[in-house]
Amino acid sequence: MKVNLFDFDLPEHLIAQVPLQERDASRLMVLDKKTGEITHSAFKEITSFFKPGDCLVLNNTRVLPARLHGHKPETGGNVEVLLLKQEENDTWETLAKPARRVKIGTKLSFGDGRLTAECIGEKDHGGRILRFSYQGIFYEVLESLGEMPLPPYIKEQLGDKERYQTVYSKEAGSAAAPTAGLHFTEEILTDLEEKGVYVAYITLHVGLGTFRPVNADDIEAHEMHAEFYEMNTETAELLNRVKKEGGRIVAVGTTSTRTMETIAQNYDGRFEASSGWTSIFIYPGYTFQAIDAMITNFHLPKSSLIMLVSALATRENILHAYEEAVRNEYRFFSFGDAMLIK
Repeated sequence: MKVNLFDFDLPEHLIAQVPLQERDASRLMVLDKKTGEITHSAFKEITSFFKPGDCLVLNNTRVLPARLHGHKPETGGNVEVLLLKQEENDTWETLAKPARRVKIGTKLSFGDGRLTAECIGEKDHGGRILRFSYQGIFYEVLESLGEMPLPPYIKEQLGDKERYQTVYSKEAGSAAAPTAGLHFTEEILTDLEEKGVYVAYITLHVGLGTFRPVNADDIEAHEMHAEFYEMNTETAELLNRVKKEGGRIVAVGTTSTRTMETIAQNYDGRFEASSGWTSIFIYPGYTFQAIDAMITNFHLPKSSLIMLVSALATRENILHAYEEAVRNEYRFFSFGDAMLIK
């Protein structure tokens, strides 16, 4: 299947640069995945689209303030480092900018020496393996020195770092937020539970691959970056019970979807407590085993994300919905509006 089949014109002014003041202030498009029927609503009305016995599944990953600005003590040259993945202990896979200045043996300093690093390896894609040294607790040092790794189309840092975290974020480890969850407030989650809707949590640590466009001409030639996921026993048992009792499983975002579909594939359509790395790539032709519906944002043309939602609702329905979104000036991407595919 050709990548250009998932292209569309997106006016630049629809790319949301800043979050709305209130988390639940976004607009909500509701798409019937079978008929293609579209209705318009507000995200604060999301509870009305659930029935008792449904289950909302949220990704509770927490974004690391993973962008560090430092220098080379030997030369004074400035270097920017982005943490990607913890290899072991204090060793991390990173991206360095400019990478040509960071060779094996290069030493770096951040925050007047509160955090230092040495390059001990190079990756094929240009990444660097850094071993960090510090006093105290690494994540506390990182919180004080690091910046949020906002998507490249957002040009300014946020005044409030928590605005790029979901209200239920818990497990630190992501290089990007599971942005479909940014719309939820604690009040909405409480209202859903009071209505008889189950709320469950999984973890998938989002990598920078979420920003990477599909550059291959053919979809099948695209390789997804592996991301770490985890589902505990409580969530697995709840999801199995919901399915057995006829409730819907509603994933919040593509990350929750990919986690549940990975586990369902591994266990013949059932859920089991498990963890590991997934590089699952979902595009039209895929048969869903785990989810019934999904809440998502509006995605980049030709991205793996728009291909995933097209697999759930068909390419034709999604592209029609996106045309409607552009016509009605919905906000796109991380801080944009939301879509419920039901």
